[in-house]
Amino acid sequence: MGDGRFVESFNAAIEGFIYVLKTQTNMRVHFLSALLILLLAIYLNFTSSELLILCITITLVLAAEMINTAVELVVDIVKSEFHPIARVIKDIGAGAVLLASINAVIAGYLLFSKKIPFRIEDEVIRIRQSPWHLTFISLILVLGTSIIGKVLFHKGTPLRGGMPSGHAAVAFSIWVIITFLTNNSIVIILTFLMAFLIARHRIKDSIHTIWEVLAGAALGVLLTTLVFQIFR
Repeated sequence: MGDGRFVESFNAAIEGFIYVLKTQTNMRVHFLSALLILLLAIYLNFTSSELLILCITITLVLAAEMINTAVELVVDIVKSEFHPIARVIKDIGAGAVLLASINAVIAGYLLFSKKIPFRIEDEVIRIRQSPWHLTFISLILVLGTSIIGKVLFHKGTPLRGGMPSGHAAVAFSIWVIITFLTNNSIVIILTFLMAFLIARHRIKDSIHTIWEVLAGAALGVLLTTLVFQIFR
Protein backbone atom coordinates (compact mmCIF):
# COMPACT_ATOMS: atom_id res chain seq x y z
CA MET A 1 0.00 0.00 0.00
CA GLY A 2 2.83 2.33 0.88
CA ASP A 3 4.69 1.54 -2.33
CA GLY A 4 1.53 2.13 -4.36
CA ARG A 5 1.00 5.55 -2.83
CA PHE A 6 4.64 6.42 -3.39
CA VAL A 7 4.41 5.53 -7.08
CA GLU A 8 1.14 7.43 -7.39
CA SER A 9 2.67 10.51 -5.77
CA PHE A 10 5.73 10.24 -8.00
CA ASN A 11 3.54 10.02 -11.10
CA ALA A 12 1.52 13.04 -9.95
CA ALA A 13 4.72 15.03 -9.45
CA ILE A 14 5.92 14.15 -12.96
CA GLU A 15 2.53 15.06 -14.43
CA GLY A 16 2.67 18.41 -12.64
CA PHE A 17 6.10 19.11 -14.09
CA ILE A 18 4.95 18.12 -17.57
CA TYR A 19 1.84 20.32 -17.26
CA VAL A 20 3.92 23.39 -16.45
CA LEU A 21 6.33 22.50 -19.25
CA LYS A 22 3.46 22.22 -21.75
CA THR A 23 1.51 25.31 -20.72
CA GLN A 24 4.17 27.83 -19.67
CA THR A 25 6.45 29.35 -22.31
CA ASN A 26 8.87 30.65 -19.68
CA MET A 27 9.23 27.16 -18.26
CA ARG A 28 10.10 25.76 -21.68
CA VAL A 29 12.70 28.49 -22.17
CA HIS A 30 14.22 27.85 -18.72
CA PHE A 31 14.23 24.08 -19.23
CA LEU A 32 15.85 24.23 -22.67
CA SER A 33 18.42 26.75 -21.42
CA ALA A 34 19.18 24.49 -18.45
CA LEU A 35 19.83 21.50 -20.71
CA LEU A 36 22.15 23.50 -22.96
CA ILE A 37 24.02 24.95 -19.97
CA LEU A 38 24.49 21.50 -18.42
CA LEU A 39 25.80 20.10 -21.70
CA LEU A 40 28.23 23.02 -21.97
CA ALA A 41 29.34 22.48 -18.36
CA ILE A 42 30.04 18.80 -19.05
CA TYR A 43 31.93 19.72 -22.23
CA LEU A 44 34.08 22.19 -20.23
CA ASN A 45 34.90 19.49 -17.66
CA PHE A 46 33.23 21.07 -14.65
CA THR A 47 34.19 19.50 -11.33
CA SER A 48 31.61 17.62 -9.25
CA SER A 49 31.26 20.59 -6.90
CA GLU A 50 30.75 23.02 -9.78
CA LEU A 51 28.14 20.75 -11.37
CA LEU A 52 26.37 20.44 -8.02
CA ILE A 53 26.20 24.23 -7.62
CA LEU A 54 24.96 24.55 -11.20
CA CYS A 55 22.27 21.89 -10.70
CA ILE A 56 21.05 23.50 -7.47
CA THR A 57 20.88 26.90 -9.18
CA ILE A 58 18.95 25.50 -12.15
CA THR A 59 16.59 23.61 -9.84
CA LEU A 60 15.82 26.82 -7.93
CA VAL A 61 14.79 28.56 -11.16
CA LEU A 62 12.60 25.68 -12.35
CA ALA A 63 11.03 25.23 -8.90
CA ALA A 64 10.30 28.96 -8.64
CA GLU A 65 8.61 28.87 -12.05
CA MET A 66 6.46 25.89 -11.00
CA ILE A 67 5.48 27.51 -7.69
CA ASN A 68 4.62 30.73 -9.51
CA THR A 69 2.38 28.80 -11.92
CA ALA A 70 0.67 27.01 -9.02
CA VAL A 71 0.06 30.33 -7.24
CA GLU A 72 -1.45 31.86 -10.38
CA LEU A 73 -3.80 28.89 -10.84
CA VAL A 74 -4.94 29.03 -7.21
CA VAL A 75 -5.59 32.77 -7.42
CA ASP A 76 -7.58 32.31 -10.63
CA ILE A 77 -9.72 29.65 -8.96
CA VAL A 78 -10.36 31.55 -5.72
CA LYS A 79 -11.02 34.95 -7.29
CA SER A 80 -13.32 34.79 -10.28
CA GLU A 81 -13.51 38.61 -10.45
CA PHE A 82 -10.62 41.07 -10.52
CA HIS A 83 -9.10 42.01 -7.19
CA PRO A 84 -6.01 44.19 -6.56
CA ILE A 85 -4.62 41.72 -4.01
CA ALA A 86 -4.83 38.90 -6.54
CA ARG A 87 -2.62 40.93 -8.87
CA VAL A 88 -0.14 41.58 -6.05
CA ILE A 89 0.04 37.85 -5.25
CA LYS A 90 0.84 37.04 -8.87
CA ASP A 91 3.45 39.80 -9.00
CA ILE A 92 5.13 38.40 -5.88
CA GLY A 93 5.29 34.96 -7.49
CA ALA A 94 6.80 36.46 -10.63
CA GLY A 95 9.28 38.36 -8.46
CA ALA A 96 10.44 35.08 -6.92
CA VAL A 97 11.15 33.73 -10.40
CA LEU A 98 13.04 36.93 -11.25
CA LEU A 99 15.25 36.64 -8.15
CA ALA A 100 16.00 32.99 -8.88
CA SER A 101 16.89 33.89 -12.47
CA ILE A 102 19.21 36.72 -11.38
CA ASN A 103 20.91 34.33 -8.96
CA ALA A 104 21.32 31.83 -11.81
CA VAL A 105 22.92 34.46 -14.05
CA ILE A 106 25.39 35.46 -11.32
CA ALA A 107 26.25 31.84 -10.49
CA GLY A 108 26.63 31.00 -14.18
CA TYR A 109 28.95 33.93 -14.72
CA LEU A 110 31.15 33.00 -11.76
CA LEU A 111 31.35 29.36 -12.82
CA PHE A 112 31.83 29.79 -16.56
CA SER A 113 34.20 32.77 -16.34
CA LYS A 114 36.81 30.42 -14.85
CA LYS A 115 36.46 28.05 -17.79
CA ILE A 116 36.23 30.72 -20.48
CA PRO A 117 38.78 33.33 -19.38
CA PHE A 118 38.77 36.82 -20.88
CA ARG A 119 40.57 40.06 -20.16
CA ILE A 120 38.45 43.00 -19.04
CA GLU A 121 40.83 45.39 -20.81
CA ASP A 122 40.21 43.67 -24.14
CA GLU A 123 36.45 43.83 -23.63
CA VAL A 124 36.55 47.56 -22.86
CA ILE A 125 38.55 48.19 -26.04
CA ARG A 126 36.06 46.12 -28.01
CA ILE A 127 33.15 48.10 -26.55
CA ARG A 128 34.82 51.37 -27.44
CA GLN A 129 35.24 50.25 -31.03
CA SER A 130 31.70 48.96 -31.41
CA PRO A 131 28.75 51.38 -31.74
CA TRP A 132 26.36 48.45 -31.36
CA HIS A 133 27.71 47.71 -27.88
CA LEU A 134 27.36 51.36 -26.93
CA THR A 135 23.82 51.49 -28.31
CA PHE A 136 22.81 48.39 -26.36
CA ILE A 137 24.40 49.62 -23.12
CA SER A 138 22.75 53.03 -23.47
CA LEU A 139 19.25 51.71 -24.13
CA ILE A 140 19.41 49.12 -21.34
CA LEU A 141 20.73 51.71 -18.89
CA VAL A 142 18.06 54.25 -19.85
CA LEU A 143 15.22 51.72 -19.73
CA GLY A 144 16.40 50.25 -16.42
CA THR A 145 16.78 53.67 -14.80
CA SER A 146 13.30 54.66 -16.02
CA ILE A 147 11.74 51.59 -14.42
CA ILE A 148 13.64 52.20 -11.16
CA GLY A 149 12.37 55.79 -11.18
CA LYS A 150 8.76 54.61 -11.51
CA VAL A 151 9.26 52.25 -8.58
CA LEU A 152 10.77 54.98 -6.40
CA PHE A 153 8.00 57.48 -7.21
CA HIS A 154 5.26 54.84 -6.74
CA LYS A 155 3.38 56.01 -9.80
CA GLY A 156 2.35 54.17 -12.95
CA THR A 157 3.49 50.70 -13.99
CA PRO A 158 7.02 49.75 -15.09
CA LEU A 159 6.02 50.04 -18.76
CA ARG A 160 3.23 52.64 -18.70
CA GLY A 161 2.77 56.00 -17.02
CA GLY A 162 4.69 57.29 -14.04
CA MET A 163 7.83 59.34 -13.44
CA PRO A 164 9.82 59.49 -15.67
CA SER A 165 8.39 58.71 -19.11
CA GLY A 166 10.17 55.60 -20.38
CA HIS A 167 9.01 56.21 -23.96
CA ALA A 168 10.45 59.72 -23.96
CA ALA A 169 13.68 58.49 -22.35
CA VAL A 170 14.22 55.77 -24.97
CA ALA A 171 13.17 58.02 -27.88
CA PHE A 172 15.62 60.78 -26.94
CA SER A 173 18.28 58.20 -26.15
CA ILE A 174 17.97 56.93 -29.73
CA TRP A 175 18.26 60.52 -30.98
CA VAL A 176 21.51 61.04 -29.04
CA ILE A 177 22.87 57.68 -30.26
CA ILE A 178 22.23 58.62 -33.89
CA THR A 179 23.74 62.07 -33.27
CA PHE A 180 26.96 60.44 -32.09
CA LEU A 181 27.08 57.83 -34.87
CA THR A 182 26.25 59.90 -37.95
CA ASN A 183 27.18 63.24 -39.47
CA ASN A 184 24.01 63.42 -41.54
CA SER A 185 22.12 66.49 -40.31
CA ILE A 186 18.86 65.45 -41.97
CA VAL A 187 18.85 62.08 -40.19
CA ILE A 188 19.62 63.78 -36.87
CA ILE A 189 16.80 66.30 -37.31
CA LEU A 190 14.29 63.64 -38.39
CA THR A 191 15.20 61.47 -35.40
CA PHE A 192 14.73 64.44 -33.07
CA LEU A 193 11.30 65.12 -34.60
CA MET A 194 10.38 61.47 -34.08
CA ALA A 195 11.42 61.67 -30.42
CA PHE A 196 9.50 64.94 -30.01
CA LEU A 197 6.33 63.45 -31.54
CA ILE A 198 6.55 60.41 -29.27
CA ALA A 199 6.90 62.67 -26.22
CA ARG A 200 4.04 64.89 -27.39
CA HIS A 201 1.83 61.83 -27.95
CA ARG A 202 2.40 60.69 -24.35
CA ILE A 203 1.23 64.08 -23.07
CA LYS A 204 -1.68 64.36 -25.51
CA ASP A 205 -3.07 60.96 -24.49
CA SER A 206 -2.78 61.94 -20.80
CA ILE A 207 -0.44 59.03 -20.14
CA HIS A 208 2.22 61.37 -18.74
CA THR A 209 2.41 64.94 -17.49
CA ILE A 210 4.74 67.36 -19.24
CA TRP A 211 7.18 67.13 -16.32
CA GLU A 212 7.31 63.34 -16.54
CA VAL A 213 8.04 63.58 -20.27
CA LEU A 214 10.70 66.25 -19.75
CA ALA A 215 12.31 64.16 -17.03
CA GLY A 216 12.34 61.13 -19.33
CA ALA A 217 13.83 63.12 -22.20
CA ALA A 218 16.54 64.56 -19.95
CA LEU A 219 17.30 61.11 -18.56
CA GLY A 220 17.67 59.63 -22.04
CA VAL A 221 19.91 62.45 -23.26
CA LEU A 222 22.16 62.61 -20.19
CA LEU A 223 22.70 58.87 -19.66
CA THR A 224 23.33 58.16 -23.34
CA THR A 225 25.75 61.07 -23.60
CA LEU A 226 27.54 59.81 -20.49
CA VAL A 227 27.93 56.31 -21.96
CA PHE A 228 29.34 57.61 -25.24
CA GLN A 229 31.67 60.03 -23.45
CA ILE A 230 33.06 57.26 -21.25
CA PHE A 231 33.55 54.55 -23.88
CA ARG A 232 34.31 56.52 -27.05
